[in-house]
Order: sequence, then C-alpha cells, then structure tokens
Amino acid sequence: MPTTHGVLVRHYDPHPALGRHQVLDARSLRFRHRATRDTLHPVSWQPTIPVLDQQNLQAQHIRTSQLVDGTPDVDALGSCTANAAAAALSIVLDAPRLAAAGLTPDARAAEEWAIRLYADATAADEFTAWQWPPNDAGSSGLGAARALHSRGLIGSYTHILDADALASALQSGPVLLGLPWYDAWFTPGTDAFVDTVPYWRTSGLAGGHEVCALALEEVAQDASGRVIPERTVLRARSSWGTAWGDGGDFRLRLSTYNALRDQIDAIQLHA
Repeated sequence: MPTTHGVLVRHYDPHPALGRHQVLDARSLRFRHRATRDTLHPVSWQPTIPVLDQQNLQAQHIRTSQLVDGTPDVDALGSCTANAAAAALSIVLDAPRLAAAGLTPDARAAEEWAIRLYADATAADEFTAWQWPPNDAGSSGLGAARALHSRGLIGSYTHILDADALASALQSGPVLLGLPWYDAWFTPGTDAFVDTVPYWRTSGLAGGHEVCALALEEVAQDASGRVIPERTVLRARSSWGTAWGDGGDFRLRLSTYNALRDQIDAIQLHA
C-alpha cells in the first residue's frame, strides 16, 4: 500500500467479478463533500440503464474485440468501476446529455459503453501500473471519474470521507463506492444484506469491488444531527446482473462502512 507524494494506492488481486483498486490522491481529496447537520431522509435513486453484468459477456452477444482495439474476446472483465460509473451517470445526466453521450437504456449497448469507459479509466489511472488493453487488471473509482471528466461528461466530482458525509451526499444523488469485497459477500443474506452473513470478516478477502450507492433506505440521527451508523442502511448496485442479490442490488449498514473505512473510497459525480 505505497503512499507517494500524497497518493495512497492499495492494489487488490484481480478477479473475474472484481477489479477495483483504491487510489486516494491528496490533490483531489481537497474537493470533498462536507456533511451538514440537516435532517436526513430516506432517499432512493433509480438508474435509467438496466443492471449491468461484467460477466457472461458472450451470452450477452458482446465481443470486446469489436469495442476496444487490441483486445481479444473475453467472457468477463474487471470493469466494475466503469459499470458503477455508468449507473451513476445515468442518474446524474438528463436524457438529452445521456443520448449525446451514447449511454442508452439498451442493456447490451450500455454494457458495451461501460467497457469502453473501462479502457479509458485504466489509462486515466496514472498511479496503477496496468492498462487495458492488454492487461485486464482493474482500475479505480478515481480513474473512472477522471475518464468521465476528460470526456466532458461531468463538470466535477467530490470525495466523501466519512459516514456523515456519505449519508448527506446521498440526499442529492448516487455515490461511487469502492469496497474491499469478502468471499462471504458473494452470497448475501436475508434481504440482500451482505454484512449479516455470519463470519464474513473471517471468510477471506476476495478483492476490491466498485458499486453504485443508490439509496439511504433507513436513516437515524442523534440529537446533534450525526448519523447513527447501526441504524442507517445503504442500498447499492453491483454489476453482476439481476439474478444476484435483490435484483442486482445489496444492502449494508453504515456501521460496516465505518469498520472498513480505511479501505473504502467514495466519489460523487456532478453534471
């Protein structure tokens, strides 16, 4: 986990279903969302694109060799950062801007769009050693945000550094959430909670995963206006199709975010 010139980079082993690395750059961390003590409310954001699937690409009739020069056809990509960013962008941008960007509600076309963004994100990740093509070794939420900004699709992005700021940011839109992903979390528990699965902490670290936090389904605050993590529930969208979790989504408590915060990064996109 090297830190050089104010940049922290934490690499995770690549996995066909996972591909996120943690990159925190002090230059962009100055642009952060700060929580207020306003009353928070449950809120839910709905992407205008379907749940994407970074696996089973051939069954989706997706040929990566036709999307990005120099790539072979593969059945899975570590493209979770781009898939999460595509879901968030479909909420952040209005219909005319989405159409101009080429991000449509067609499932296959949206996944192909995300794959192209993944290639851009790996190029934008100046602090990671790999680029796709040729190496499908993942990217970061920061790389995806930078790729979107360089395309002119977003005007800015802000970082979220604590639980109160995360709950506050979700009041105004979705959040890209980079997580350490545990083996037990591949099979969520009741109501698609990953953190109610017994012994998940000792199940083994599978890698890093990027998701799109879409909802604050339950929220509680103390007398000072700070969130009560154990009573605050997030819902997030993965990129493994609708057969996984709750139609592609999962839930976790904000207390789990707090427990893993040093391995988490969160970014909100702004039009």
